[in-house]
Amino acid sequence: MLTIHAADLLLTGDRRPSLPGGAVLVDGRTLAAAGPYEELAAAHPAARTRRWPGVLMPGLLHPYGPEVLEGAYHPDPREADELGTEPLTGDRLAALPMTPARWGAGARRGVRLLLAHGVVAVAGRPRRPAVLDAVQRAGLALADRPDRPGAPEPFTGFDVLAGRDPAEAVHRPLPAPGTGADATFAVFDVPDEAALTVRGAVSCVATVLAGRLLHRAR
Repeated sequence: MLTIHAADLLLTGDRRPSLPGGAVLVDGRTLAAAGPYEELAAAHPAARTRRWPGVLMPGLLHPYGPEVLEGAYHPDPREADELGTEPLTGDRLAALPMTPARWGAGARRGVRLLLAHGVVAVAGRPRRPAVLDAVQRAGLALADRPDRPGAPEPFTGFDVLAGRDPAEAVHRPLPAPGTGADATFAVFDVPDEAALTVRGAVSCVATVLAGRLLHRAR
């Protein structure tokens, strides 16, 4: 099935100019075309259209994958009375009885939170099989990073956009259409690129991995 994802502004993440009223055409898992929405809609009248507010751009890379998913436990809402709703780290995590099943469930919730912040890839490879399985099942890409000797980095949260140049936070630019590359991107409900550094990744309204809409906020 062909799907057009249209937004107020299309950012490719490289030197190609931004495109107001832009859109991408997704064919299965691949990015088939990109351009003005009106042109794509006219050329593919049978395609399903999803309209999003704000900026459509490449998905983000979180630089601390293992720290987010193994250095923190993300409680189930049913555990809120006992554990609260915020990630557990440090001594609180060390005191929590953890099993592979619990690690896997916590990691799946962590992955959902990453997707809700426009993240499509994490740097670093989780060592726990249950955590790695959660990452791979969701389809998040694994990016290399230099070895970090000594103590692991602390949990840094999910938002990799706030206060940063968005170009430094993307995993990779949107691929050129027709190359057979995966349709992987995110949409943020902000008026322009500058607003991304103010609102941050909490403004994410959609995350698509290889053509699959894995997060939508509306």
